[in-house]
Amino acid sequence: MQDGKNLILAIFLCLVVIVGWSYLAEYMGWVQKPDPAVVAQQQAQQQSRQQEGQEAVAPQEAAAQAPLPAFVPAAGRDMTVRTPLYEAVIHTGGGILRSFRLMEFRSGLEAEAPLVDMVTPQAAAVAPLGLVINGQPSWSTGQWTAEGAPDNLAVAQGQEGALRLAGEVDGLRVTRELTFSAGTYLIREKIRIANTSSQARSMRIGYTVAADGSNASGGNYDAMRVAWDNDGSLEDESSPKTLETTGVQASGKIHWGGAMSTYFLAAVLPGDPAGVTVKGRMRQNVYRAALEEPEVLLVPGQEREVTVAYWIGPKTRDGLEAVSPELARSIDLGMFQIIAKGLLWLLKFFYGYVHNWGVAIILLTIVIKVLFWPLTAKSYASMEQMKKLQPHMLAIREKHKDNKELMNKEIMALYKTYGVNPASGCVPILIQMPVFFGLYQALLTAIELRHAHFVSQLPGTDLLWLADLSAKDPYYITPIIMGVTMFVQQKMSPPATDPMQQKIMMFLPLIFTVLFLGFPSGLVLYWLVNNILSIVQQRIMIRKAASPAVGKQ
Repeated sequence: MQDGKNLILAIFLCLVVIVGWSYLAEYMGWVQKPDPAVVAQQQAQQQSRQQEGQEAVAPQEAAAQAPLPAFVPAAGRDMTVRTPLYEAVIHTGGGILRSFRLMEFRSGLEAEAPLVDMVTPQAAAVAPLGLVINGQPSWSTGQWTAEGAPDNLAVAQGQEGALRLAGEVDGLRVTRELTFSAGTYLIREKIRIANTSSQARSMRIGYTVAADGSNASGGNYDAMRVAWDNDGSLEDESSPKTLETTGVQASGKIHWGGAMSTYFLAAVLPGDPAGVTVKGRMRQNVYRAALEEPEVLLVPGQEREVTVAYWIGPKTRDGLEAVSPELARSIDLGMFQIIAKGLLWLLKFFYGYVHNWGVAIILLTIVIKVLFWPLTAKSYASMEQMKKLQPHMLAIREKHKDNKELMNKEIMALYKTYGVNPASGCVPILIQMPVFFGLYQALLTAIELRHAHFVSQLPGTDLLWLADLSAKDPYYITPIIMGVTMFVQQKMSPPATDPMQQKIMMFLPLIFTVLFLGFPSGLVLYWLVNNILSIVQQRIMIRKAASPAVGKQ
């Protein structure tokens, strides 16, 4: 039983590590800084490419293409792109976003609450979806025209629509072709850049995205951050202090980079991730990310085509996985992601029948409890064996309280005499830990739980209660009940033999209650139901152990 108490302490410490790590990282302002050696090497390679290109200008000038037709700029205007999933306002003077409203997500629980706008006026001020050409903001330094673009573009279900912009930026002819699809939040783009001058020109292209910090509810469980995937590894920075002062920068094989919260993402996906640099900043609660491709050289008349894509919208697992496995990693399921994915599938399966995410969580908890019932029963049986040995253990501890080595030796001999394995009660519970941590991460990141209700109103009142399973219980009712169930479980278990452990165990329900006060109510609901089922199972095992049939065995 004493080992069982130690296991509970271990579980508590694991929870403290999970919850406390992000707080510690934010407080310390840890940030990944670029390696000076890598930066120096990239600069040297860039200078080498420029020298080689300048030497090659003369031979290639003869093969230059025919000059492009004269460019006639036009005044920029706002045009609206409507799909079943979003409504975007784009300024034709460079293709920057003015707003990006999600048609299926609202900012609050009320039916009349505004739609989530990924690009608020504050975010629009930093020109998301804008191109940076050779360090120049194309939307403000270039001249643009919309080629045959209507005032509004409506994309019906199952269809696609395109917007074509042409411009001149820093002496280069630029063409942007943006493709919008009705069934996805992914925006695809083809960019063609031509050198219309009589001399070789270097060309370095960058892409920008931005999101307002209001897209996150705040707190540790839904914080805004700059994130990116570097060669299959998800990295991020959420410290406002770091992002506002030094910012972040990383280079390598960048599959995507952007600004995201727990539930929403605005990201750039370069066509070729090799050698891309990602930079992130935060100003006035607006999170901005820019991706920059390696520099290339264009001889006179030469044209280069590149592809890029943008994801602006919710972090829906199926939608992200349809784009790329790297983008799907923006939903961090932790080290037990295989288990987490399976549990999410089962959760959605139950929801398909009951149409209530709270009830689905309860059904999922019951299934997990049933599957692990034999292991838990074995753990309880071991605890009962340890309980019977407690008088003997107390006598040994009292007899050899001044000789720890001899005391431990006699206790191990006692275990051997009665055929008791002190670890047998812990191992079954340890096997369940990956499932718990997988479910913890799954419920924490599932956008399906955002604004999903269980019991919308407090019974007997018109007060909103568990109307959003991704938010904490506003009246702390479920965490308090959960603490009571932990206290009941503790009273049903034999006390620890060590006085210090007895004191710790006495305060453990209170510590857990305080810890769970800020947890999303969906997680608290799982833990509460699990505790209730554990009490029922423990009661059954106690009665079974006390029955005459078991005693004769």
